[in-house]
Amino acid sequence: MRQQGILMPISSIPSAYGIGTFGKESYRFVDFLHEAGQSMWQILPLGPTGYGDSPYQSFSTFAGNPYFIDLELLMEAGYLTEEDCEACDWGGSVEYIDYEKIYKSRFRVLRKAYERGFKSVKRAAEYVAFTEDNAYWLEDYALYMAVKDSFDGVCFMEWDEDIRLRKKTALSKYKKLLKEEIDFYKFQQYLFWIQWSALKRYANEKGIEIVGDIPIYVAFDSADTWANQKLFQMDEKGYPTGVAGCPPDYFSKTGQLWGNPLYDWDYHKSTEYEWWMQRFAHCYQLYDVVRIDHFRGFDEYWWVPYGDPTAEGGHWVKGPGYDLFKTMRKKLGKKRVIAEDLGFMTDSVRRLVKRTGFPNMKILQFAFEANGESEYLPHCYDKNCVVYTGTHDNDTMAGFMKQMPAKDIRFMRKYLHCKEDKKLCREVIRAAVASVADIVIIPMQDWLELDNAARINVPSTLGENWKWRMKADALTDKLAKRIYKLTKLYGRI
Repeated sequence: MRQQGILMPISSIPSAYGIGTFGKESYRFVDFLHEAGQSMWQILPLGPTGYGDSPYQSFSTFAGNPYFIDLELLMEAGYLTEEDCEACDWGGSVEYIDYEKIYKSRFRVLRKAYERGFKSVKRAAEYVAFTEDNAYWLEDYALYMAVKDSFDGVCFMEWDEDIRLRKKTALSKYKKLLKEEIDFYKFQQYLFWIQWSALKRYANEKGIEIVGDIPIYVAFDSADTWANQKLFQMDEKGYPTGVAGCPPDYFSKTGQLWGNPLYDWDYHKSTEYEWWMQRFAHCYQLYDVVRIDHFRGFDEYWWVPYGDPTAEGGHWVKGPGYDLFKTMRKKLGKKRVIAEDLGFMTDSVRRLVKRTGFPNMKILQFAFEANGESEYLPHCYDKNCVVYTGTHDNDTMAGFMKQMPAKDIRFMRKYLHCKEDKKLCREVIRAAVASVADIVIIPMQDWLELDNAARINVPSTLGENWKWRMKADALTDKLAKRIYKLTKLYGRI
């Protein structure tokens, strides 16, 4: 079945309170997708974010981002008043997120909701079931965040040694001392789960599947690392021996130093990948299809000595390969995965992707080289792939074309049979939709033909990423009809 969808982060949905949420505007976006004939909505990771605001560096691979909890829905539940929300400063822009102001305001408001609502919620059967079903990660996450707050937000590596190394006496002490804070973090996760589950159910009822995005690695500063140090390459004092990154490539001349802890794959194999099976199972409660970021890391991963300032001094180390996905199929059944196989590719990576049967990714921004030899050109595709104009790590299509060499632009015009530059963005989208690829996913910014001011992320940079917000008036009937006609024309309805 030929499918088509739109890439749109939750954070970029319009809202009255500074950042996109699971509220009415997200439901409106689902309605727009339905009217436009789309059957997929791809989002970015949903985890709670910290320094740098990247959804790929989360405090937990299992928890949800409290920023996405809709405040208007909490008003309807009686946990908040409009005055509570209006009293906060959410930032002055409708086009960009002010994360500092969101951080200072969001938790203050959620605290009020907790104080008014938790006593009744904690007795509800639904809350009890949620905490029991998710205890395997929720207990550690809530304790981690509460302890982190008590140490003024520093990474767990800077905590007192007894709690950093999870000594039993320390765990008992902090659980008793911080009970109120622990309950507050559990309450947030319950609200997240209830609101997201309702939104996902609404989308599914409209015939729209959610494509979730998970990083291959967990963040170093996370409950995952702190609570499960045996899963990672760490020494007896709890320090990593090496960290994750990728070698110099298209995005960065010195490589990308991500700093994530690397998995001890021998240990994972000895447990039949128990933690990974829990992680995947949790993902398929949240999403219908899972895109795994940096899929090539399962074949080989870039090992960088802990403490190195860049990723240049790293080297490749073999990963678990097909064994992990064979176990996944055995324990969880056949699941839908998109393999993000971009970057430096080898024959062994290609063999792994092919053996899993997962569709890989094609990026049209990489296609239009003047020599006409790029494997990303649509005539090179087979059916089992997902084609994008660009991803969250790319510029918008309109922004990208402004910086293309003249010879590449000439080739693009010739390939697309398009003489007018102002129509090129639409013709690139048409090429994607017309291709043989089973799935096409177009970033919302490219449908809106926005320039690089709407770019989501510039890899290896900090400070200006993950901020773009769509204007509330962007979703017009005219645009929905245009998308629908193209989708129908090429058999993707």
